Amino acid sequence: MPVSIDMVVLAGALLAATVVPENMWLIYFSVLIGTYFSAWIAYWLGRFLGGVLPRFKLFKKLLSPERIKRTKHFYEKWGLWALLIGRFIPFGVRNCLFMSTGMSKLSFGKFILRDAFASSLWSSIAFFTFYSLGQNYKVLYHYLKTFNVLVFGAFAVAVIGFVWYKLRKSERSNKVS
Repeated sequence: MPVSIDMVVLAGALLAATVVPENMWLIYFSVLIGTYFSAWIAYWLGRFLGGVLPRFKLFKKLLSPERIKRTKHFYEKWGLWALLIGRFIPFGVRNCLFMSTGMSKLSFGKFILRDAFASSLWSSIAFFTFYSLGQNYKVLYHYLKTFNVLVFGAFAVAVIGFVWYKLRKSERSNKVS
């Protein structure tokens, strides 16, 4: 089941901080191992689909042999840095990074060694940041309510502004006609 690893880390850290603090280390290592092995899945999906996708018109130009070759060269030169920085970019960028690594047929051994460091660093920073926030949820709850009011207010202003803009635009087009 595809689930955002960010949500898994967040949920695990908050559970460890509030509900089952005695299992904090077990949850942490589960998150760490899960984030590491999920990258392997994306790598192998890229490895297997890399030969199939260019057959489709939609992917033919995007995944040209020249581009795949350049991608492999990039990962051989900058792989550790790419994985390290890429680990901190959410919303599917991580999976695209792992899949393109697989598509470029970079050695799986190089990939798992480089990603072990990147995954450990990202998982640890994310888990313990969310864990700390979870331990202080009572203090943060007050600020969260204020934040929600501000977000709702900004959304309301944006909707009102959009409706006003559309009405003005409609009035102008009716005057011209």
